[in-house]
Amino acid sequence: MRARTVRSRLSVNLPTTVVDAILALSYIVVSLLLAHEDPTGDWRETDTLGFALIVVINLPLILRRRAPVPVLLVMLALQVVYIALGYWPVVNSLGTLMGIYTVAAHRSIRTMVGCVVAVGATWLYAGLAADGGSMTTVVAQILVIPPGICWFGVAARRLSERNAQYAILTARLAREQEARARRAVTDERVRIARELHDVVAHHVSVISVQAGLAEYVLTSDPPTAEAALRTIGETTRETLDEMRRMLMLLRADEEDTSDVDEEPPDAARGRTADDRLDPAPGLARLGEVVRRIRAAGVDVRSTTLGVARPLSPGIELCAYRIVQEALTNVLKHARTARVDLVVDFGPHHLRITVTDDGGDGTASTAPQGFDPGTIGGVAAHGLIGMSERAKLYGGTLVAGRRPTGGFEVGLVLPIPAEPTASAESGDA
Repeated sequence: MRARTVRSRLSVNLPTTVVDAILALSYIVVSLLLAHEDPTGDWRETDTLGFALIVVINLPLILRRRAPVPVLLVMLALQVVYIALGYWPVVNSLGTLMGIYTVAAHRSIRTMVGCVVAVGATWLYAGLAADGGSMTTVVAQILVIPPGICWFGVAARRLSERNAQYAILTARLAREQEARARRAVTDERVRIARELHDVVAHHVSVISVQAGLAEYVLTSDPPTAEAALRTIGETTRETLDEMRRMLMLLRADEEDTSDVDEEPPDAARGRTADDRLDPAPGLARLGEVVRRIRAAGVDVRSTTLGVARPLSPGIELCAYRIVQEALTNVLKHARTARVDLVVDFGPHHLRITVTDDGGDGTASTAPQGFDPGTIGGVAAHGLIGMSERAKLYGGTLVAGRRPTGGFEVGLVLPIPAEPTASAESGDA
């Protein structure tokens, strides 16, 4: 936190007017100090008038960004007066170079060339005014120094323009990434809602069957009818919970985006017509996913802790999909890794961790006909879907790289209390 504060303080930019004022003051001080030196040739010794002119010549640099060309022309005009009075012209050369640099950095090439000619004419006048000076040196300086300064100015202008373009592109990219992230969340919520719809349909079928059974044996077998009614009550409560979650998802989806495309075909979502008829997968089918991953070449060790017991279909579906996605990501990005899958049935929480050691960072080719993105017929959709599923059932999901290497996904879901306090452990 302290380092972030220091960086933020260092990144604060002063107003350009303040910067230019400090710069102009610096040039005035340097020129005044230079005026105390013994001039070469028969130049007039700097007196009070000369010092005052030095200040006036360099003072316009305060406005160099607002009016580069007028500032430079005013400085050159005052410098001609300074030279005509017999003072040493080199004293104000630094300010002139800053003026021509500013013109090159903020104005067109044509304007810059005109200002270079004006600077060259001023320097040429200073060379002619010098008694015993070398015109060859003066001409060489005119041909080398102002064009060189202009080259740096043009480079600075192009860099500034490029940075402005990058800033626009960065802002546009950030907006597009935000829109894609919102769309990904929306798509995943719709996908989860479809699966919850399947769960609700299964519950309704159970209720219908149990209601028929209770009606049939109501007078002949009261205990069986009573058991059927209990099943109907439990299933009804689970159905209401799943419907509430499904409605929460759909309402959140409507709030996030109003231009959701039509639902993609089943083939695009990795589902077939037979998949829609299958019951919702649960923890009992994790062994199938583990076998598929092992067949693809990943060393997976699966461990179950606590007393495995049936949970609500929605919770089991949530856990199944998250484990499926975590193992699929290992298959995609760390094929040579060793994976530990731990399913822990606690008294009040289901804890699942999928941990890999990172492998050697290489990827191999999957067996022919094996599609890691559609294990079990359902496409993998990344951490967004995993987080949305965990949040839907009041759980938490933590995913990230491990300090010792590899990646870890941790899921905690609240579940009803276990019927017994005993615990068993097994290794599959």
